[in-house]
Amino acid sequence: MTPLANDTLLRALRREPTPYVPIWLMRQAGRYLPEYATLRARAGSFMALATNPSLATEATLQPLARFSLDAAILFSDILTVPDAMGLGLAFSEGEGPRFARTASDERAIGALAIPDLARLRYVFDAIGEIKQALAGRVPLIGFAGSPFTLACYMIEGRGSTDFATVRRMAVARPDLVDRIVRVNADAVAAYLAEQARAGADALMLFDTWGGLLAPSAYRRFSLEPMRAILARLPEGMPTILFTRGAYASLPAIVDSGAACIGLDWTADLGEARRRHGERVAFQGNLDPIALTADAASVERAVGEVVAAAGAAPGYVFNLGHGVVPTTPPENVAALVEVVHRFTDRRGSSGSPSTRRAN
Repeated sequence: MTPLANDTLLRALRREPTPYVPIWLMRQAGRYLPEYATLRARAGSFMALATNPSLATEATLQPLARFSLDAAILFSDILTVPDAMGLGLAFSEGEGPRFARTASDERAIGALAIPDLARLRYVFDAIGEIKQALAGRVPLIGFAGSPFTLACYMIEGRGSTDFATVRRMAVARPDLVDRIVRVNADAVAAYLAEQARAGADALMLFDTWGGLLAPSAYRRFSLEPMRAILARLPEGMPTILFTRGAYASLPAIVDSGAACIGLDWTADLGEARRRHGERVAFQGNLDPIALTADAASVERAVGEVVAAAGAAPGYVFNLGHGVVPTTPPENVAALVEVVHRFTDRRGSSGSPSTRRAN
């Protein structure tokens, strides 16, 4: 295995001192980059791009060619697992994901099974190609959707602002939701473990929709399945858990077994660090919309987040959700530069060579 020239992210996830605060961005590869639009047009569709290891590698590396980021994240989608279950995933321009078949009744949910990982070979092959192309510059983050977030799309068949059908089922037929998240948890655990074997340096669970649930339902249908996944991953693998909108459940999330907890922009990063920073690392939590503002406003917003995080080890700068498509790429460049400049600790914690190894 090629040694990492820049392991700042992994050290932060272990809550070790770092020469500066590492930064990577959720959705750092994608629609805000003109070169991505060109690549997707060449591929013909999102799925054609995501299922082609060489094209997925190119998409993964595009933001690293522009910005001094401290990690790459696999270019893929959280819905690859239910697609491998046979639900038939497609993306329509301007409409987002849609499944040809849903798992919205007792028969369909009862028929769900863990997919053959061979159907996801393109993901693992992409990880191998990305690792070879990175040649140890920065770590690679693999990821999966949380069992409940996957269930939301599987039951509804498409995206939604409130996933009312899913929430209704959680009240009227909690046994069915238990069943679908249990199958998803088994599938995601196997999927992430295989990503680790393929070469991922860290693994992340994206729980985009768990925060829609009441706290008790969140613990049952979202957090407990994620806890089960984390317990089954390779020992010592750095892990990040991100649930949007669940700050009220933070003490329980801290107990999940994840090394790092991602926070959205509505969370109090300073309070989280003061109360739980000796147990877990934290990641976040700039409002993604801030990156669409002017450069001076971006710098001011970054300063506020960095100040809230404080100087203790165990912090990774990120957004509170993914980069929005209207983000100017030059603002991302400014963001990365400002975070590194504001948090440079070379005088006491590391060498300049570590900072610019990527």
